[in-house]
Amino acid sequence: MRFRMVHENYNVADLDKSLAFYEKALGLTENRRSTADDGSYIIVFVGNDETDYELELTWLRDHPDKYDIGEEEFHLAFRVDDFEAAHKLHEEMDCICYENYKMGLYFIKDPDGYWLEILPERK
Repeated sequence: MRFRMVHENYNVADLDKSLAFYEKALGLTENRRSTADDGSYIIVFVGNDETDYELELTWLRDHPDKYDIGEEEFHLAFRVDDFEAAHKLHEEMDCICYENYKMGLYFIKDPDGYWLEILPERK
């Protein structure tokens, strides 16, 4: 099995301010975005020409306070070439904490409680 990191997620309180910061500080620009039909969230993926790795900035309309890293509101994602074998291994390790069958992905939890997203290779 080969795992490749593909994106990191950060939740943000002010999306426009964050986009301006990441562009100015790191040269990261918007690659694509997804907006909920009801306006409850906006997800923007930013990156550059140096790597395929992206930063996912998520704005949630109804989040009331500043973000606390301890809320597990972020994740690191890995793309794997053999999704079925990876899933089997993670089942055996009893570390799968959430599966989204509709989206074809799942999450595992490390010993400290951090969530890691497992994605199949794109076809």
